[in-house]
Amino acid sequence: MRAGGRGAAVSGALLLLFLLLPVAAASGWWLARRDPGPKARSTPGADPDFFRGINYLLDEQPDKAIDVFLKLAAVDGETVETHLALGSLFRRRGEADRAIRIHQNLIARDNLSAEQRGYALFELGQDYMRAGLLDRAEILFQELAEIGLQRERALRGLLDIYQQERDWGQCLEVAERLKPFSERPLAAEIAQYQCELAEEARRRADPDAARRALARAQDVDPHCVRAAIIEGQMALADGDREAALALFLRVADQGARYVPEVLPGLMQALEELGRTDLIAVLAGLAAREPSGPVVLALSEAQLQESGPAAAKATLTGYLARNVDLAALERLLDLQARAAALGAEAAYRAGVVHGVVRHLLTRQPVYQCDHCGFSARALHWQCPSCKRWGTVQPVQPERIPGDEVLRERRLA
Repeated sequence: MRAGGRGAAVSGALLLLFLLLPVAAASGWWLARRDPGPKARSTPGADPDFFRGINYLLDEQPDKAIDVFLKLAAVDGETVETHLALGSLFRRRGEADRAIRIHQNLIARDNLSAEQRGYALFELGQDYMRAGLLDRAEILFQELAEIGLQRERALRGLLDIYQQERDWGQCLEVAERLKPFSERPLAAEIAQYQCELAEEARRRADPDAARRALARAQDVDPHCVRAAIIEGQMALADGDREAALALFLRVADQGARYVPEVLPGLMQALEELGRTDLIAVLAGLAAREPSGPVVLALSEAQLQESGPAAAKATLTGYLARNVDLAALERLLDLQARAAALGAEAAYRAGVVHGVVRHLLTRQPVYQCDHCGFSARALHWQCPSCKRWGTVQPVQPERIPGDEVLRERRLA
């Protein structure tokens, strides 16, 4: 056995040993009841079967260890929690099949209380989900929700399943059932399900169904940014530029960090409407929420209208207050075009530009505010923590102003 594998096995065995100490105690108690002689005075953990099970774990023979522990501890009110902990530990280690075996053995006992049986059934449902047996998990969670055992957790389990299957209609139904038991509001999640239905309707060319779903989303959550984005995209596709522009500007009011998502459509609407205030609109958006894409669009508009000096001034002012590689790359590009550099200086500038461009390709564009998951594409549901609406465009790091720097020096 390799040293690393042996170390992992020992670590896992020690954790299992901690969880199984109650099993040892129960074993000693059971032996004492059967034979009140010398065994009653022995140490509870001295049962040889207990240590034989630990040895199986150390030798990476978990199935034999499970057999020993299941025989060692009679399931009663004092050892149910130990069985549940053992099964959960195997599931967290990715050994769902062994967790299933332990929880199925537990459920087969006829001396469990209703609460204990409900908890064991929920844990078995979790095992099935980890193993990818979603149909079995769904049946268990539905049963628990119907009989009122572990109801909230079972309904959330159903939500997880239907979200994985992208069955948004079922998600809406379960969310409504969950409302009376949930400690946190579900309006944002329900609005996202409606947005998913709207996206599906758009893909099958059913704009009326899409609009109905978006209306329901905004009824449930009037601040749903995604609904405004989709509605604006639909309005622009239909040629209703005024409505599209109003919706895109509403996004700036509801969630300014999402402005980069509507920026191309917003600029298209302004252009097709013949508006001449593009620079003023972009400057207003940049002042409200500094953003690399908005500043880049503003500098490009200034370059076309007034020349490179105005564009460079905007980028320089922005970079003086924000760390943004995309804006820095654009500024370096403008400077290289304007300057008549010698061969050596041009080479050095090219090296710097190349480094910035490389770093830019490795920089995340979006990040989850809840768990920190980062990505280069927008996910309305975080792939890591599964929360809705927490993945947002990454904001540039702010550079402290002169007053902050002076305070730091004095400190």
